[in-house]
Amino acid sequence: MIKAHPHRIAKRCDSLTSCQGCPLLCLDEAAQFEIKQIRIRSAFNQYPQLKGVEIAPIWSAPETFGYRSNAKLVFGRKRGMVQLGLYRRGTHDVVDLAGCPLHHPLINRIASVVREEVEKQEIYIYNAEKGRGLLRYLLIRVSPSRNKAMVTFVVAERDLKQLPHLAKSLQKRVPEVVSVQQNVNATTGNIIVGRDTQRLAGVTDLLDQVGDIRLQLAPASFFQVNHAQAARIYQLVREWAQLQASETAVDLYCGIGGIALHLARDAGRVYGIETIEEAVKNARANALLNDLRNCIFIAGDAEEVVEDLCSEIQRAEVVVLNPPRSGCQPQVLKAAASLQPRTLIYVSCNPETLARDLSLLHPLGYAADAVQPVDMFPQTAHIETVVRLVPITP
Repeated sequence: MIKAHPHRIAKRCDSLTSCQGCPLLCLDEAAQFEIKQIRIRSAFNQYPQLKGVEIAPIWSAPETFGYRSNAKLVFGRKRGMVQLGLYRRGTHDVVDLAGCPLHHPLINRIASVVREEVEKQEIYIYNAEKGRGLLRYLLIRVSPSRNKAMVTFVVAERDLKQLPHLAKSLQKRVPEVVSVQQNVNATTGNIIVGRDTQRLAGVTDLLDQVGDIRLQLAPASFFQVNHAQAARIYQLVREWAQLQASETAVDLYCGIGGIALHLARDAGRVYGIETIEEAVKNARANALLNDLRNCIFIAGDAEEVVEDLCSEIQRAEVVVLNPPRSGCQPQVLKAAASLQPRTLIYVSCNPETLARDLSLLHPLGYAADAVQPVDMFPQTAHIETVVRLVPITP
């Protein structure tokens, strides 16, 4: 460093240069927000229909450190010592994370104990280059509201000798761990979680709460890493929806039902579509858990299911799109518009695919009416954006 930037602050992580997971860690919040606003505006400016759209100031996070409620860590060895952390970008070298400042404190505590127990019990760690070994990844999911955790060991093959003992040792040293799972991933690619999950100890799912909704979380189900900001997004979607008891809503890419269940408190009926069957099972269980019986959750790819749904219900007053980083397939956008919603809400974690999809929705009759960025991932370049679209008047 030749000269410090005016907005530079002292670093709070010893692994900053090697990990590279938090590239904005040395910038204050104002500078981080400027970068994120520029990213959204630059993405929007690629499309003529979006150049004049007003973007609201970013909602800051109440906690900018210790906010991540789940972690996916990789096992490795260096000089004979167990490493547990992240791959160095573009390599299979594992950067050991002794205590990530973004992780919930319980995650760091669990990771530390697992590292010690794997070393102590001499459990064979998977070598990606040789394709041999047992332990591949460690998944930790925390319920901040209850200070409880679920731990999943991703392994190359099923093991009922060493892992049960490891699970028992972990629960003894960290009583907050209420669930320990084993997931088998025998593939050689970059996919982290396999299809086969088996409970080793404790309960099957982790009970959590976001906003006013209680949730059961399975090991492989996707859920937002920042509970406080997720609750604000769910509430914003509910406020923008303004649903009545006689109206219908559709939540595409519904996951475990976080948004759908918030909408169900006002709507007559809510349909949720999700690819991962385990997440759909969680969504159905969560509807019962919250005594919301006006929800129908469907397992399948959104682009395949939504067209059948359109022919069944013909119209929905509100449609919510909450796709992965890759955004929506064009046929999903067409189907969503064909339901003729009075309000279409798009929740995105990728400004570039968001802008692309908003431009595709414009000729389908929908224009952005409000854009609210939410700082879901402080210290990183990522930004969550919630957009309300309304029909274009002739």
